[in-house]
Formats: sequence, C-alpha cells, structure tokens
Amino acid sequence: MTTHTRSTESRSADGHGGQVHDAVVVGGGAAGLNAALTLGRARRTVLLIDAGRQRNAPAHSMHNYLGHEGIAPADFLALARREVTRFGTRTAEASVVAAQRAADGNFEVALDDGTVVRARRLLLATGLVDELPDVPGVAERWAREVLHCPYCHGWEVRDRAIGVLATGPVGVEQALLWSQWSDDITLFTHTGPRLDDPARARLAARDVRVVEGRVAHLDVGADGLDGVVLADGRRSAVRHLVVAPRFTARLDGLAGLDLETAELRLFGQVAGSYVVTDPQGATSVAGVYAAGNITSLTETVIGSAAAGLKAAAALNLDLITEDTRRAVAAAVPPGV
Repeated sequence: MTTHTRSTESRSADGHGGQVHDAVVVGGGAAGLNAALTLGRARRTVLLIDAGRQRNAPAHSMHNYLGHEGIAPADFLALARREVTRFGTRTAEASVVAAQRAADGNFEVALDDGTVVRARRLLLATGLVDELPDVPGVAERWAREVLHCPYCHGWEVRDRAIGVLATGPVGVEQALLWSQWSDDITLFTHTGPRLDDPARARLAARDVRVVEGRVAHLDVGADGLDGVVLADGRRSAVRHLVVAPRFTARLDGLAGLDLETAELRLFGQVAGSYVVTDPQGATSVAGVYAAGNITSLTETVIGSAAAGLKAAAALNLDLITEDTRRAVAAAVPPGV
C-alpha cells in the first residue's frame, strides 16, 4: 500500500524512519484512534503512541455505542486498530516520558524505549486515572462489581441489590440516579456529609435505604461481591457497589508542555481535573490538541470517539493554514 502525504516539512533523524510527523497522537483509546483515523484519511503522516493502559480494559463489555452495543473493549480496540492502519498510521507501543517544543517550533516526544519522535502537532488522548476510595476490596473489584456509571452498567445489573458508597455530597445523587435501575438501593453514608432532612426525604421518596457508619471493607466471595462490612462489624448484603472516583487527567510525561488544567466540581465536590480546551480541542499551547476523557471527565466511549474526530479536523485545518502561509511566502519573488 502506498501512503500519501502532503507534508512540506523536511525530514530529520529519529527512531521512526527519520520523519517529522505531521501529527503524533498520544493515547490509543477511542479518542486517539478516531483522531488517528481522521488524520490518516486526511493524508497526514501520523504516529500513534499507545501505552496499552485503556481505562475500560477491566470491563467485560462497553455500551451505548451504536453499532457496537455490548462489544468487549479489547475486541473494539482490535477492530479500530485494523481500520486505522489501512490509512498509513503507524503505532509505537510505548509510554511518553517527556514532551516539549523544540527550538525549530516542532515538538519532541521522548518515549520510555529511548526513542525521541518529532511532530509538527500533538494530539493528546491519554484519558484519565480513576482514583478510587481507600476501602479494601474496591480496587480489586473495580469494573466488575464495583461501578460508577449507570449508563455503562445499569442495564446489566438491573433489579439487583446495589449499594452506594458516599464519599461526598454526590453520594445522594448517585443513589437517586441508580434507583432508576433497581428498587433495591442502599446508601452507605461512609465518609459523606451528614444527611439533612431534605436529603433524607428525597431518598425515602425513592425507597433508598440509608446505612449510617463507615465501611471497613468489602465482603468478596467465590462468585464476586457478597456485601460490605462496616467498622462496627455490621454486614449488609449487596451484589454491586457504586463509588465516586476522583477523575484525574493522565498527564504522565507531559509536564514540559505546561498545559492549562482546571478542576471539575459536581454538587460542591471536586470530581477531578481536566485539560482545558476550546470547543475544537485546541489547548492553551499552540499546536497541541486534546480529546476524550483528558478534557471531559464524564465522557463515554462514543463521545470520546466523536471528540477525537473533531480535534483531528481542527488540527488538520491548522496545518493547512500553516502550509498555505508558507506557500504564499515562497511564491513571492525576492525583493517584492
């Protein structure tokens, strides 16, 4: 297959054929893959850097993606990767350890295998890190019986006994939300704020039980989660537990870009941090774009894929504008 490119940039030595890529995409989830697909179809030279740390890897299936309902995350990624390679995108299985703008205006990205790659533009789709409550058993059962998103898992656990672990004011809202999928909801107050009368009235109206006290650990049996055990020894039987992770944009190795970040607050609680972009995915750093959960902490897979397309289109237009400006300058006769 012949790979086409309209890049006017000269080549320089690096570990991937000596090329200054039109774009390096960091992150191989839905956002990064769709960005790479879009840029490849735009006849750009693209390198996709993927460390293989997809956030939904522990999940059995993904949902609410039209045409792919219920597909296993690994199967979805394999399909997407095959599509991306059809258009000439190459992939480096590595992690970024450093990134910065070089003296010539391009970007240099250092990888953990010692390679340094160069690009005219960067598109970051590294996703986020789920910082889970410090309760023994939660991390081990995460994305199995320990959940957070009803739109991702609610149908699959409908009508089961579901507990909600309150670690802040969002706990009440989670309990009310999950009551749409089950009539057997228990709110464990744990480290959440003291419930006032209006909150208790709202919970009672949806038949949500309230269990006061701090949760000590999860009770896990041979078939998964059997319940939660409180610090005073009480045990409540639940088959699933809803938690509220702190969502933190994954920025490992990217400090040298000095990206603008901000905090997301939900119901007065800091839910996490994200990279600030404009509606097209441009960050505060010229030439650097971002898409997916790194910019939108509560985004689903289908939304992240759409964001990858949008950011890639903006990046391509940015390159066209630069190439046109250079072509115009080169066409002007000397001295004119």
